[in-house]
Amino acid sequence: MTDRKMEILLGNLLRLGVLVAGAVVLGGGLLELISHGSQGVDYSVFRGEPASLRSLTSVLQGAVATKPKHLIQIGLLLLVLTPVLRVALSVLLFAQQRDGTFVGITLWVLGVLLYSLAL
Repeated sequence: MTDRKMEILLGNLLRLGVLVAGAVVLGGGLLELISHGSQGVDYSVFRGEPASLRSLTSVLQGAVATKPKHLIQIGLLLLVLTPVLRVALSVLLFAQQRDGTFVGITLWVLGVLLYSLAL
């Protein structure tokens, strides 16, 4: 695969990831407005996010149940994961080209990204 084809493939992955994430966030936002858009908001007391929005399992379960806030959260997670997927695809493409130096560097970057997500 040529460098140009790699650039196009990686660029398309980023573009698709951002579009899908944006569509999921937009869909969740519209559902939230439809169901709660007329309610007043009280900013005098801080209320953190519920526990169901803080764990991946709960977020996935809520998204399957089409809960608006959970869909928004899934969209944001997709947005964060898009560049991680790009780096993972880069590892595969460099391996296909048998470029050991770039495979090693890219694997290190992927490891750092995954470690930072796990914290």
